[in-house]
Amino acid sequence: MSRFSVISKDKGSAARTGVLQTDHGEIRTPIFMPVGTVGSVKGVYHRDLKEDIGAEIILGNTYHLYLRPGLDTLYKAGGLHKFENWDRPILTDSGGFQVFSLSKIRKITPEGCTFASHIDGSRHTFTPENNVDTQRIIGADIIMAFDECCPGDADYRYAEKSLKLTQGWLERFARHFDETEPHYGYSQTMFPIIQGCVYPDLRKRAVEHALSLDNANRGGYAIGGLAVGEPTEKMYEMLETVCPILPENKPRYLMGVGTPENILEGIARGVDMFDCVMPTRNGRNGMLFTWNGIMNMRNAKWAEDFGEIDPLGTSFVDHAYSRAYLRHLFIAKEMFAAMIATEHNLAFYLDLVRTARKHIEEGYFASWKELTLKKIMKRM
Repeated sequence: MSRFSVISKDKGSAARTGVLQTDHGEIRTPIFMPVGTVGSVKGVYHRDLKEDIGAEIILGNTYHLYLRPGLDTLYKAGGLHKFENWDRPILTDSGGFQVFSLSKIRKITPEGCTFASHIDGSRHTFTPENNVDTQRIIGADIIMAFDECCPGDADYRYAEKSLKLTQGWLERFARHFDETEPHYGYSQTMFPIIQGCVYPDLRKRAVEHALSLDNANRGGYAIGGLAVGEPTEKMYEMLETVCPILPENKPRYLMGVGTPENILEGIARGVDMFDCVMPTRNGRNGMLFTWNGIMNMRNAKWAEDFGEIDPLGTSFVDHAYSRAYLRHLFIAKEMFAAMIATEHNLAFYLDLVRTARKHIEEGYFASWKELTLKKIMKRM
């Protein structure tokens, strides 16, 4: 069973720090969670995730793990922690977003969703009940309810219909979760997902419904369906709508977000947990996030810059290699380039939330955020 405690609050915003306790260790919030979709964070050793990057929790994805390596293999391995040799907390997405975004052939009904595998075209069905069972076998500490991820540009009629479907699935998911037990001797908790697109009344309705199902098994609440095509201002508006009416004593997780700016703005509005593929995916394509701005390492301007990759960086790669060397690796299409850039970006993201925690504790997060955003989002 997870337990969450609020430790401190900022003076000028809704930002807060906290500690989320799980059987695989504690998570200090606000936190960024590296994405390990198929059982690995691409290009990074677990040793470096812990010792260099400082990751306290990583993600796995139910859709991908269900298809490959499959539930039989994961069960025989003793769950995902043992399979990938990671002894800190893991969170799994339910796979709903992947079902709706990757599968070209799918049929959604109140019963569940039938979809075609993106790997071999084979047909599968997720229901709230078997999705619980699947995530029980994967064995994450925190599991997400099965939902429909509504497009960010959906009209009100579609968004309302989608929310009703998600609410029906949540009732069944929560009931089945409460009736089942973990497989591997440690506890699991579940997060309902708050949907409702960009419509405040639907978001409020989603919160009210989720809270009607609240009990000790609900370790926190996820906010989904944002950063999926809607304007950034709408995302912030939805956070301002939802966060104040979610429980004070449970963490709030903004799913799939985002840029360093999104993270700091989310923290300012009361969000505690974040994940995104941006630091890893953009890193593999040569984009580095730093305290002084964003660097495109393919640019010719770095060709003879023999200075450290990032003098302010916290990763060993920042000081072990030069900008010129990293650019050379990218131009040469050497896989080591992606590894260096990924390690740097993840270390920066973790340093970003770590530094945010420090300023929240001191009570000056809001003013620090405004100064910081001017630096970190400019192009170098």
